[in-house]
Amino acid sequence: MTLPGAPGHNGLPFADSAAGALLDADGLIIGWTPAAEELFGLPAEQVCGRPALELLADPAAGPEPPAGYQETAWSGEAVVRTGRGKDMGIVFHALPLATAGGTARYFVLWAPVGTVDRWRQDQAFTQELFLQDRLGLAVFDAELRLVRTNTHLLPYTGLLPDLRGLRLGDFLQAEGAAAVERRLSEVLRTGRPLILAEETVRTIEDPGGGVVMAVSAFRLQAPDGQVFGVTALFTDVTEQRRSDERLAILHHATAGVGGSLSVSGTGEELAAVLVPELADLAVVEIAEAVFTGEEPAPGEDGLLPLRRTATAGESAAEPPAGAVVPADADCAPALGHSPTSMTAPLRARGIFLGRVTVRRGPGRPDYAPADLDLLCEIAARSALALDNARRYTREHRAAVGLQRSLLPPAQAETVAVTTSGFYLPADTATGVGGDWFDVIPLSSARVALVAGDVVGHGLAATATMGRLRTAVRTLADLDLEPDELMVHLDDLVSQLRDEPDESGRPGGPVRPSRLTRADEGGADGDHRADPVGATCLYAVYDPVSRCCAMVSAGHPPPAVADPDGTVSYVPLNPGPPLGVNGLPFEVTEVELAPGSLLVLYTDGLIEGRDSDLDEGMAELSRRLARPGATTAPLRELGQEIISARPPHQLADDVTLLLARTHAVPPANTAVWPVDADPVAVAQVRREAARQLREWGLEELVFTTELVLSELVTNAIRHAGGPVEVRLIRAGQLTCEVSDPSATQPRMRRALLTDEGGRGLYLVAQLTSRWGSRYTRRGKTIWAEQPLPDAPHAQSG
Repeated sequence: MTLPGAPGHNGLPFADSAAGALLDADGLIIGWTPAAEELFGLPAEQVCGRPALELLADPAAGPEPPAGYQETAWSGEAVVRTGRGKDMGIVFHALPLATAGGTARYFVLWAPVGTVDRWRQDQAFTQELFLQDRLGLAVFDAELRLVRTNTHLLPYTGLLPDLRGLRLGDFLQAEGAAAVERRLSEVLRTGRPLILAEETVRTIEDPGGGVVMAVSAFRLQAPDGQVFGVTALFTDVTEQRRSDERLAILHHATAGVGGSLSVSGTGEELAAVLVPELADLAVVEIAEAVFTGEEPAPGEDGLLPLRRTATAGESAAEPPAGAVVPADADCAPALGHSPTSMTAPLRARGIFLGRVTVRRGPGRPDYAPADLDLLCEIAARSALALDNARRYTREHRAAVGLQRSLLPPAQAETVAVTTSGFYLPADTATGVGGDWFDVIPLSSARVALVAGDVVGHGLAATATMGRLRTAVRTLADLDLEPDELMVHLDDLVSQLRDEPDESGRPGGPVRPSRLTRADEGGADGDHRADPVGATCLYAVYDPVSRCCAMVSAGHPPPAVADPDGTVSYVPLNPGPPLGVNGLPFEVTEVELAPGSLLVLYTDGLIEGRDSDLDEGMAELSRRLARPGATTAPLRELGQEIISARPPHQLADDVTLLLARTHAVPPANTAVWPVDADPVAVAQVRREAARQLREWGLEELVFTTELVLSELVTNAIRHAGGPVEVRLIRAGQLTCEVSDPSATQPRMRRALLTDEGGRGLYLVAQLTSRWGSRYTRRGKTIWAEQPLPDAPHAQSG
């Protein structure tokens, strides 16, 4: 058993359920309570008059009272045998009673060990609650007067020595006190516990910014159900709430900064998100070099010029935006000399880009170190956005230069046409897009005219445009028929569409041309950057036959202004846009009179924000049909046409290519059929020499005879007949030999022992350029020689 004074037994807590007995000086039971009858399972008549030790399971091991037990209460533990025949551990507490006759008597309280342990736990729990200093604990009576508190109800700084008997309004400001009491009254009335309800309260003596308290409460009531008060726990969550507010500001700043790829726009976004949540005034200063896309570099003195880029909030003492101030490139985060200001550097990838400074006005709390940490985190994220804008600026400038280099010269003069090209971006901020035009000289004095429109704007569209323009030039150099060239270009766009983007996903679907859809995606005409698709018009003009063969992949038809002023649109049957795949393209041929004006364009010229396609085409016709338009300088006419499309009305980029056609006079060409007999080669040489002398080109006779001999001999030997020879004098001398074979000629290096195989090698050495092209009747091999500088008949 536990002896008196043993640890953990400092008396039996009072409880209504404790069992009691009255013992005389000899330890006989002379009184027995109903609770004892219930606990031991023994009625009073069975125990009264018996020694108390007989109740023990082992009377010989009964507890011995300590010395002086007659005057001092003592307690212990024992095991008793109940009337139910079971052993039960109990805790007892013996109290000596004084009587009038001096006879000693004792009152003993018993309770089961488990019940006593719970009493002690409850007692220790309550005691420790009132002793701890991390959680405010208060007991209120039914009138909401304080009965007991651990004085950490609030960080109270008043002079009241004791809060017992007071109401919250006696030391808290009325608004906060009333809010808390309303919640406690509800708990008293309904009995529903209150869990972590937040209220902002301020003490009367120290109003300040107050604290945020999370209040939990439960009702107190007696065993008979009578309500006699409420217990409340108060937790100071001020710092947690401020942390949540700082986190919200950080999220707001992260979402608000980075939406612009403009350096100044990023600075304005940063200043805007800091006011008023974190500051009353925010100032963003950015290094001058950032605005041109360069990396800032401090001078020898370690200083860097910063441009005051953006401010938010009002302060008459602040310099205006645009002012340049020197700054230390080693700027570090710091609270200002005033506790209401702080500064953080804008640094990304190790590069100092600028700084941001914030200030608070009177009436707002001072900045804390946690606020500086928040500003530094916002500055770090904003610096990444700012550096992205800087790098975009640099790349954009390079892209603009690249696009200008990808487009051909605005003015071009060939034997076949005189051209003037124009490009007007819809997005004047970026200045780049996917529209293009091209003028490509072909063999036999012909020329290819191209207009194309890549879906979208910006760098991606520019890059795709560059790839397509290069592809068109490469395919044109193969002298393919227009429809065959467009099939190859269509395959290329399909491959580009299937290439994965930065995220690893294939490109998006091809968007159709405006000629085949009702709407292109919004009034602002903004294209997505990820889809890959394009429209294209490819036209080949032959100044000898004055025939122009053209094919369209979803592109609007070209306009033709005849020399007499008649304007019409070529009746094309446009194929699908590039990238749709599998559908054929149809070639349309028209004959153009010398001096005709062929006008190629993209749909941005004929369709605006406030006008539809038909209105745009009608307007273009009117401008081309005005008197003198077909003879006006092409540069002036083009400026007049695009001036009707102000930049703010553009729904898409505008590309315009004007081509004034020329013709090669019949006298400047000569054609001979050749029999499929080697003997005919000599006759070809004689006819060619005669024709060159008539043209005044005696210097080219010898070379031309050698070239024609080789080409005609190869044609007769490898292709049979019929063979045709044509000479064209148009800016240069072109020799053509046509045969019915579709076999592509190939130049090879002959060995010293070979008797042949040197023909094409000889042709390549004697001419400036040579090649072959397929025709519907076979192929044509051609070779070009520059005309001598000596005067001769002009080509017309």
